[in-house]
Amino acid sequence: MARPDKAAAVAELTDKFRSSNAAVLTEYRGLTVAQLKELRRSLGANAQYAVVKNTLTKIAANEAGINTLDDLFAGPTAVAFVTGDPVESAKGLRDFAKDNPNLVIKGGVLDGKALSADEFKKLADLESREVLLSKLAGAMKGKQSQAASLFQALPSKFVRTAEALRVKKEAQDGAA
Repeated sequence: MARPDKAAAVAELTDKFRSSNAAVLTEYRGLTVAQLKELRRSLGANAQYAVVKNTLTKIAANEAGINTLDDLFAGPTAVAFVTGDPVESAKGLRDFAKDNPNLVIKGGVLDGKALSADEFKKLADLESREVLLSKLAGAMKGKQSQAASLFQALPSKFVRTAEALRVKKEAQDGAA
């Protein structure tokens, strides 16, 4: 029979897996408490970093429908549960891991799809959602300006062509 405190811990972890966009498993062996505090700050406001028990977390992940992480639950494990923009948290993890080689990114899950440590590093290289949306908006605005210029050029070109034909016809009528 499961103890009530362990059952509550599993239920809480299951809720975190279900409510987060991404979950990144890391190994934190060798990091001090101060470094862990700094890591939590570097992840941003949309992420929670929790040191977890492997067995309970494995059960919680399976209950949440995530079966692809079972091999990663070995050694001292901590999970970053991301509820906002996963790119921001991935950048925070990547930058912290550069400065602190004791932090090892094992892998994780993003929107239900398993990602390796290398894939999370590629995710960190992406620009944030806001930057990508602003670039898209700028590109769309540029195309609209080009279309407006084209539509404006057609009538003026027609008027110039008609005027040139009128002048040519007057010249021919005057010569005849």
